[in-house]
Amino acid sequence: MNSRFAEHITKEDLRSLPLLAFEGKIHTLDTEEDCYEAVKELRRFDVVGFDTEKKPTFTKGEYNHTAMVQLSTMENAYLFRLNNMGYPTALFDFMADESILKLGISIDDDLKDLNKAREFNPKNFTDLNDVVRELGVKHMGVKKLAAVFLESRISKNQQVSNWENQILSPAQLKYAATDAWICMAIYQQLKNLGYV
Repeated sequence: MNSRFAEHITKEDLRSLPLLAFEGKIHTLDTEEDCYEAVKELRRFDVVGFDTEKKPTFTKGEYNHTAMVQLSTMENAYLFRLNNMGYPTALFDFMADESILKLGISIDDDLKDLNKAREFNPKNFTDLNDVVRELGVKHMGVKKLAAVFLESRISKNQQVSNWENQILSPAQLKYAATDAWICMAIYQQLKNLGYV
């Protein structure tokens, strides 16, 4: 199938695009009680964006559990700090709920890592890489999909920062929120174009 989208995006092309970031409300959740309230709110939506963060490892054999799960609507991003709250049932039940579509990009490892921490059966997760592959788009990953579908670039500067810090910086919060929200923004664009 011929794609109506860009076949190749160079680093120069990417650099020339305007920067895009989540501009809605960011909710940082540190306790099971916070989690319960946030999940109650998220259950009002049929579709949410999904991503995770964990502290990077620089030593062979070292492993860090997922520090954060991000779930986002178009207006609100919820950052569940697992390293502070543990692995709350409300959140894992939400991720196992097949009535709510969870959208992510390159999410296999995210879900495997979460399963290592607490066993659950993820339901109704869609990887946008798979969706766009069927449209003939060869670009994979959040940066390239944002460039192709939103004609924007997103900053990945905070990717390897410490997600277990007691206090996360405003840049980390914005980055984490953007990574989940961008999935919603790309999905919305695909919907507008009649592809989903």
